[in-house]
Amino acid sequence: MAHAVPSPSSIEKQIDEQWNKLEPVIEQYNNVHNQLLKNRAQLKKIDKRLAPLELQVNLAMSQVGAMAGQAYMQGSPNALKAMIVSGSPTGLTEKLTFLDQLGRHQRESVADVSKLRDKLSADRRDLDTLTNAVAARDKLLGQQKKEIQKKVDELQKLRIKAYGANGGDDGQFKTGPCPVDYANDKGGRAAQRACDLIGKPYVFGAEGPSGYDCSGLTKVAWAAVGVHLEHYTGDQIREGRSVSRSDLQPGDLVFYGSPVHHVGIYVGGNTMVHAPHTGDHVRMASIDRGGAITGIRRPA
Repeated sequence: MAHAVPSPSSIEKQIDEQWNKLEPVIEQYNNVHNQLLKNRAQLKKIDKRLAPLELQVNLAMSQVGAMAGQAYMQGSPNALKAMIVSGSPTGLTEKLTFLDQLGRHQRESVADVSKLRDKLSADRRDLDTLTNAVAARDKLLGQQKKEIQKKVDELQKLRIKAYGANGGDDGQFKTGPCPVDYANDKGGRAAQRACDLIGKPYVFGAEGPSGYDCSGLTKVAWAAVGVHLEHYTGDQIREGRSVSRSDLQPGDLVFYGSPVHHVGIYVGGNTMVHAPHTGDHVRMASIDRGGAITGIRRPA
């Protein structure tokens, strides 16, 4: 007995159900990747600080050596003994008994050596901690990406099953003029930028130029007007200020899910531009298409 072929609508429902589970994982990937990039940037900053700091320590130590040598050559009986029993910059500060015979400038120079050495040691400890944290995040990121890719592939197979190997007819990506309501303010220009990207494929974790995911699209749209957003819905929903649905304006970000895992950018007429899910494209859609609205934020 032949089995009935599932209808496209039933397969689409399965896709939506799986995607609602998958998208929060993808957004967590974006968050971890953001942290990884920030840690790498911090590592570079510390590396740049370490080299000149080491040079300053070596220079200060050579100056201390010169002072000690001068004191010895002048015949200070306690100077050589102090140099023998001391072993570190901190030790110099504490043990050099001839400090009383030197001027204020010399005493401050010795103390500065200790401070520089302490600073250098602290920076190195911080660097080690950051390196370990980055390595752990990098390993986790690789595992997450592999798991996400597997689920994305499964979703794509479902779409092929529902619409055919050519991807089927997704209909028009635009439902009308975009933006529906145009305003020449930052929000209006951000909405226009999102409209310009309609038709680009959904690519998880991407922020252009060849593809976008939901938070990557909104990040790029607002970046076009000089407003920085993190590539993560959990961060974007805390940006700017909250607005009500009755106060929606082009450029406002509309969020979905609990926890939040999807976002679109409002373009007027109860319509948004968003990157829906794998296998789809950046497109216009009703703001009620994505389920209950979790929040609305105005970045600028």
